[in-house]
Amino acid sequence: MTTEPILSPAVHVLIALIFPPLLLGVINRTKAAFAGRQGPPLLQPYYDLFKLARKGSVLSTTTTWVFRASPVIGLATALLASLLVPFGGQESPVSFAGDLILFAYLFGLARFFTVSAALDTGSAFEGMGGAREATFACLAEPALFLGLMVLVKRTASLSLTTMLGTAVAAQWRSAGAALVLVVVSLFVVLLAENCRVPVDDPNTHLELTMIHEVMVLDHSGPAFGMILYGASLKLFALGALVVDIAVPLRTGNRAVDLGVFLVGMMLLSVVIGVVESTMARLRLHQVPSLLVAACLLSAFAIVLAARG
Repeated sequence: MTTEPILSPAVHVLIALIFPPLLLGVINRTKAAFAGRQGPPLLQPYYDLFKLARKGSVLSTTTTWVFRASPVIGLATALLASLLVPFGGQESPVSFAGDLILFAYLFGLARFFTVSAALDTGSAFEGMGGAREATFACLAEPALFLGLMVLVKRTASLSLTTMLGTAVAAQWRSAGAALVLVVVSLFVVLLAENCRVPVDDPNTHLELTMIHEVMVLDHSGPAFGMILYGASLKLFALGALVVDIAVPLRTGNRAVDLGVFLVGMMLLSVVIGVVESTMARLRLHQVPSLLVAACLLSAFAIVLAARG
């Protein structure tokens, strides 16, 4: 019993560091299966990161320290955000009242530096992508906060560890409809924040239609590797938020709960792959409508939670 408080944070950190790129591998294999292809190896994202770490970097003479700092800050904020979310209802390594606000604005900080780095290059294309990223973020953040407000209302807590622990598991009977709306809303936010179809296409190479990818065109080598790794961490952190609400199984056994959580994360990756395989990317003027719909779902969930 004396080693459990020490091992639990260590396991949490280890999972947060190792597991995220695997989600991208599952998504790619799911998309390949729908297309009738074998697809890349499941561990291909790890190979790509190792390859980029060994390459050199090319820096434009027009860039400043902002361009070089952006990948580091993006990776650091995504890692810290993953330490705020509990895995399988277990206590997260970093937890305090109000940490949900820090969780949301860590991504805002990373976005600020990513957009600033895009503008720092002096490229019109990257500036265009930064403007789109900032515009869509203004609609995604309210949906995230409104969804979290439902959990605050039902659990009477401002800490993610408490909200997403046994408290949310007990709320499915009395506020199941509200939680379903929250899960759907947060899933849309996850797709938007991680630049997935139907909001953006991470595999596109057309500058006129790219959002996130166009902002990182000038990054290369280890810096680009940090961007890709940070993106996988961001997907993992937001995915953990969705899985903790949608799969609130709490058996009291840490190993079983953690196993259920990891299986849930894999299934979430499959769902993302299915969505990207069965849906086309929306036109840019239709993306705000999707994010507004996510905000409305969270708002309706608040009404249902208040009446429950």
